[in-house]
Amino acid sequence: MIKAYINNSDYFGITSSVLCMIHCFATPFLFITQAQTATITHEIPFLWQSVNYFFLLLSFTAVYFSIKNSTNFFVKVLLFAFSFMLGFLIINEGVEGFHVEEFYTYLSASFLSLTHIYNLKYCNCKDEECCVH
Repeated sequence: MIKAYINNSDYFGITSSVLCMIHCFATPFLFITQAQTATITHEIPFLWQSVNYFFLLLSFTAVYFSIKNSTNFFVKVLLFAFSFMLGFLIINEGVEGFHVEEFYTYLSASFLSLTHIYNLKYCNCKDEECCVH
């Protein structure tokens, strides 16, 4: 199972980023449809918010293994940068630090997915001997 994750980390990264974006898009609609009182609170249920951190953990793990298996230094830097940016934005939102538009979270998740796709197509090692350590 672990070896399959390591060998397909870009697929897991793409899937994690896309599911994270769907989760973020669905949140407002879910709360609007589930509103049972006249006053809508801004409280987000703990379990729903913890899904953010689950996707973030999957994303960080996928980026770690993708960086290890990538042959392009620039792609490694982009994977790290977009992952860091996404992590910062999600954690900032969770702790209610300062206000940042949701657009930037979607943008960083999109760029992270696109970088995983590029890495998958052009920068992946096909065997153990090509990996750069």
